[in-house]
Amino acid sequence: MFEQIINVDRMEQAVSLFGSFDENIRLIESEFKVTVVSRGSEIKVTGDAENVSKGVRAIDGLLMLINRGEALSEQNVRYVMSLVNEGNEDKLSQMTADCVCITSKGKPVKPKTLGQKKYIEAIRQHTVTIGVGPAGTGKTYLAVAMAVTAFRAKEVNRIILTRPAVEAGEKLGFLPGDLQHKVDPYLRPLYDALFDMLGAENFQKHLERGNIEVAPLAYMRGRTLDDSFIILDEAQNTTIEQMKMFLTRLGFNSKMVVTGDVTQIDLPDGRKSGLVDAVKVLKDVDDIQIVRFNERDVVRHKLVQDIIKAYENHEDVKRRK
Repeated sequence: MFEQIINVDRMEQAVSLFGSFDENIRLIESEFKVTVVSRGSEIKVTGDAENVSKGVRAIDGLLMLINRGEALSEQNVRYVMSLVNEGNEDKLSQMTADCVCITSKGKPVKPKTLGQKKYIEAIRQHTVTIGVGPAGTGKTYLAVAMAVTAFRAKEVNRIILTRPAVEAGEKLGFLPGDLQHKVDPYLRPLYDALFDMLGAENFQKHLERGNIEVAPLAYMRGRTLDDSFIILDEAQNTTIEQMKMFLTRLGFNSKMVVTGDVTQIDLPDGRKSGLVDAVKVLKDVDDIQIVRFNERDVVRHKLVQDIIKAYENHEDVKRRK
């Protein structure tokens, strides 16, 4: 049996580290097969030497998050453990230092994974960024946060959010209300992110002034979008023609972010996705960055990661047959 002791500066750090009913420490004990005991300002980790080393590195990483004001959750505890298993826990400091935006309730929006950090840097440094990955990786939310930050800093004059309304034919016609009411259900995730960043009152004010526009993709045809931060969400449901139309709307002093999940294509009649095509066509174009997320970047319930991984494994088995 091997033993290592970690000293904590303040009792509050140990309380935050252990979590409610010691839930955070139980995750570490289960993952690394170690025993963790707190005695005053000392935390003792016992087990096999290699496992103790991993447990200590995970605890050090979590203490660093606590010292930077982060509230520990199951998601970031599991993510720190995955970084330790990969030997990448030293990269944790790069991730936590970056605050993207402050929400209307004063909550800082920060990248929670290295994939999210890479995505934010790509948006900052490139005119067009394409984020491809599974549900729950923060593609849309972080893009909206970056758009609000650029708007508040007066780097752009407006924010334009759009997504394809896949069931745009007769089915939309059966919904009650005018055209805006008909397309609102498709645009709801974009509204939700903006409400969070700006607050409902500010959002409505900017919407009425025309500083914010939330519209279906069909509204983009024939326009040139200058001084704008433009986000295309659910891009896997665009056709090749729609994607080309959208990308060519780019005007001067504008940024574009395209997000989508190529495993959730809902296009009818087996039509090819404009997102899949764009990733292939644009991969070598200067000032366009393609960022790929995986299941480790999912910041929802752990079960979402497991579901995504199970589907990926199933698809791999089918391809090998």
